[in-house]
Amino acid sequence: MNQIIEELLAFLSTPQKIIVTMHRDPDADALGSSLGWARYLSGKGHSVTIISPTDYAANLRWLPGVQEVLVYEKAGEQAVCKKKIDEATLICCLDFSALSRLKDLGKVVQEAKAVKMMIDHHLEPENFARWMIWDTHAAATAQLIYSTIKIIEQGDITDIIDIPLAECLYAGIMTDTGSFRHPNVTPEVHLAVADLMRTGMDTSRVHRMIYDNAPLSRLQFLGYVLSQKLVVLPEFRTAYMVLTEEELIRFNSSTGETEGIVNYGLQVENVVMSALFIERKGEVKISFRSVGTFSVRDLASAHFSGGGHKNASGGRSDIPVTNTIKKFLEILPSYKEELLKVE
Repeated sequence: MNQIIEELLAFLSTPQKIIVTMHRDPDADALGSSLGWARYLSGKGHSVTIISPTDYAANLRWLPGVQEVLVYEKAGEQAVCKKKIDEATLICCLDFSALSRLKDLGKVVQEAKAVKMMIDHHLEPENFARWMIWDTHAAATAQLIYSTIKIIEQGDITDIIDIPLAECLYAGIMTDTGSFRHPNVTPEVHLAVADLMRTGMDTSRVHRMIYDNAPLSRLQFLGYVLSQKLVVLPEFRTAYMVLTEEELIRFNSSTGETEGIVNYGLQVENVVMSALFIERKGEVKISFRSVGTFSVRDLASAHFSGGGHKNASGGRSDIPVTNTIKKFLEILPSYKEELLKVE
C-alpha cells in the first residue's frame, strides 16, 4: 500500500488528464465514490472526467457533481467519452474488479493507453491495473476513497473533505452497509463516518434523498412486486421474484427503480436467501442476497457468471427468463443442506 501511494503521488505531482469510471448500473457506492474521488483529484489541479457505462437511478441525481457525469451508452455522449479516454493519462476504475462490469465500455478502457488504477472491495480482481487499492474487508469503495485520501494527506483532511465530497462518500458507505446494519460494519466504518460528519453535512438528508425520494409509480410498482411476484420456498428457506420486460414497460420502470427490491425477500420469516430475476434487453439480470453463513457469491459464480460479496452478489443469464428460473429451481436442492443450517 505504501509503495502504491508513493508511486501514485509521484505520478500525480504534475497535472494529469484523468478518467474516473464505475460499474454498469451504478449504485450509490459506485457513483458516490467516483464523484468523491473526482472532486478530490480536481481540487489537486487535475483535469477529471467521470464516465458511467450506463445511466444511473433517479434517486442518485441529487449527488453533488452528478450533472458532470457522462453516460457511455447515450449515443450523443459516446464519441466524447472515447475522445476523453484516448487523451487520458490515468483511468481510475472504482467499485468493480473485472472489465466486463463496464459493459461496452470495457473494451475501450482495456485498449486505452492510459495507466489504469483500481480502487475496489470485491473478491478476485482481474489483473488489468498498475495500481490496486483493494481490500475485501472494506465495507464500501467509498470507505477506501476516504482512507486513501487520508493516507495521501497524512491524516489532515480538515480542509480537504468538504460537505459535497462528504455527502458522496457517506452515500456510498451508508448504502453498502444497509444503513449500518450489515455485518461489514466495523469500528473503522464508524470512525470514517465520524470524520465525514465533522464537515457539518446533514446525514439525515442523505438518507432521505436516497430512500425517501421515490415517485409514486415506484411505490405502486413495489406493491405489485411484493403482492404478485414474491414466491417463497420454505423447504429451501428461499424467496425469489421474477420481473419480465413486459412488466417493466407496463409500470414504466426506469433505471434503478428495481434497486433494493431483492432485500424484501429476506424480511420473510425464516428466509435466508432472496433472489430477483429481471428480464431486460435480451438478458436476465440476477440479484442475490443472503444472511449468515450462506454464500450467494459462490452460487452466483458457479451457475450464473456472477460474483460479488458473500451475502450480496449478482449474476446474469443469456437464456430466456423461464429457462433461467427453471435452472435456478433445479440447483436449489444441491444447496438445501447449507440453507437449512444457517442460524
